[in-house]
Amino acid sequence: MLKENFNDLISFLVVARERSFTKAAAKLGVSQSALSHAIRALEERLEIRLLTRTTRSVAPTEAGEKLVESLGPKFAEIENELNALRDMRERPAGNIRITAGEHAVDSILWPVLRTFLVEYPDIHVEITVDNSLTDIVAGRFDAGIRLGEQVAKDMVAVRIGPDVRLVVVASPSYLEKYGIPATPQDLQNHRCINMRLPTMGGLYAWEFEKQGRELKVRVDGQLTFNTLRQRIEAAVIGLGISFVPEDSVKYEIANGSLIRVLDEWCAPFSGYYLYYPSRRQHTTAFSLLIEALRYKS
Repeated sequence: MLKENFNDLISFLVVARERSFTKAAAKLGVSQSALSHAIRALEERLEIRLLTRTTRSVAPTEAGEKLVESLGPKFAEIENELNALRDMRERPAGNIRITAGEHAVDSILWPVLRTFLVEYPDIHVEITVDNSLTDIVAGRFDAGIRLGEQVAKDMVAVRIGPDVRLVVVASPSYLEKYGIPATPQDLQNHRCINMRLPTMGGLYAWEFEKQGRELKVRVDGQLTFNTLRQRIEAAVIGLGISFVPEDSVKYEIANGSLIRVLDEWCAPFSGYYLYYPSRRQHTTAFSLLIEALRYKS
């Protein structure tokens, strides 16, 4: 009965995952009205409601959830098999979707892709820059990039970068005006540039370590960003003290526009990993990207 209606089933899966007809229509490249009609037709054929619609949201019904759980993995398996067939061509080809944080993209992923994509012109890579801990399975990503401590235990993780170190930096003019903090606790008396966490929307508590002693300090100031570049720029122009990855401010430190403070409290920690579901069947394109990114110490 449904053999000619796989497109409707795929459309339903996308709407159920996106929880939005608008987002699903954009992803599928169809109009919202055509998508809504396809879902209604599918529900009529099955004689059961699959989605609960309100003016503000869309959510799967119990039957819809069951259909997502049963069909989602099967369609993913079919897609992987088709990708594997494409890999039988002479030149590696395929699409790879990756989610990664802003710093990981700038410092690890993009420098590798600049040469990788030239070497493999038939491999297409989509990057979603997202600092939150995205569910790569639900989002239908092939892989994610996160710090080692943030990778779930049920994922395969491949180290792709060295240890990371956050440093406390400020401009010479700021330190001349407000003084140099001698301990992490002194930061509570300074103008600090806060970072808004993507998950739950809280502010990041600055984390320090010295001789095995760990310390978290909640700071305050005029500015809060959820992006890295603006936290660096604000520190350069003297608006406060910032806590950022050391490699992201190497030029500013070298030219003297930023000065490190509390250096003995800034210990390195586990760097970035590429992670993906253990059950994933690799395409040649994905395997090549893993090897290109793999960290060689």
